[in-house]
Amino acid sequence: MDLKKQFSELTEFLQALGNTNRQDIIMALLDNLSCEGLRVEEIAHKINLSRPATSHHLKVLKSVKMVDFKREGTKNHYYLTHNTDNIKRLKDLLDNTLEIMEEKL
Repeated sequence: MDLKKQFSELTEFLQALGNTNRQDIIMALLDNLSCEGLRVEEIAHKINLSRPATSHHLKVLKSVKMVDFKREGTKNHYYLTHNTDNIKRLKDLLDNTLEIMEEKL
């Protein structure tokens, strides 16, 4: 259990989650767990952010495998992926940190 290594492996994921706009996007996608997903315009409207800014944040979330999209004609529909590897790794990191902290008490 090397916490430094665990933190290092999750750096990009933690940075992606650390932005409130990206948190809002995740929440918007969680609120809409339909099979169709949401278009950039719909997400931007829900979180009160410009379309270009929303696209940028979606790109960051896609880079850490948190979201993906499917193309229908000329439109992209974004959805939360089922890839939970980073979430599980984050949970393991927090569990290990908690275990160490409790041992020190």
